[in-house]
Amino acid sequence: MPKHHPLSDTKTLRAQARKHIDQGSVTAGYSADRAKVLQLLNDALATELVCVLRYRRHHFMARGIHSQSVAQEFLEHSNEEQAHADMLAERIVQLGGAPDFAPDGLTARSHAEYVEGKTLASMVRENLVAERIAIDSYRELIIYLGENDPTTRRCVETILAVEEEHADELADLLVTIPDKAFAEPKARK
Repeated sequence: MPKHHPLSDTKTLRAQARKHIDQGSVTAGYSADRAKVLQLLNDALATELVCVLRYRRHHFMARGIHSQSVAQEFLEHSNEEQAHADMLAERIVQLGGAPDFAPDGLTARSHAEYVEGKTLASMVRENLVAERIAIDSYRELIIYLGENDPTTRRCVETILAVEEEHADELADLLVTIPDKAFAEPKARK
């Protein structure tokens, strides 16, 4: 049978809320290692930002008979990755940290790589690899957070669900588009 934590009485809750009021939403009941969580969230933020940039480039570089629908998929994924970055940055601030948007070192902090890809097929594959990295990374973060930070865990679970959708969509693209459609993009004159 699970061990239950005793509930605080109203007087105690009110007194605790007045202590360290400058810490905003981070109360005495926050049991995670805040510095470590902030570092992990900034690493996740870097990953999302690298994915935004890679998808954006692939959106503009997609060429070939199947490129229009694939380019649109890349753009949608880029926009969703940006929404993830925004969610992570917001949570970092809620925890009293500062989101790290500095371009220097962005790829070093990111779990995913920024690989340009030369063909439509390689672009789809690189994005699928990045999504698979994000999926494993977020699963590990969820396990790490456990019950110590349920708000951050739910935020990451929401992002994970979308990353899994992205991976599924990209895997479908690799199966449904014939290999011969994945030609090297030609530079425009």
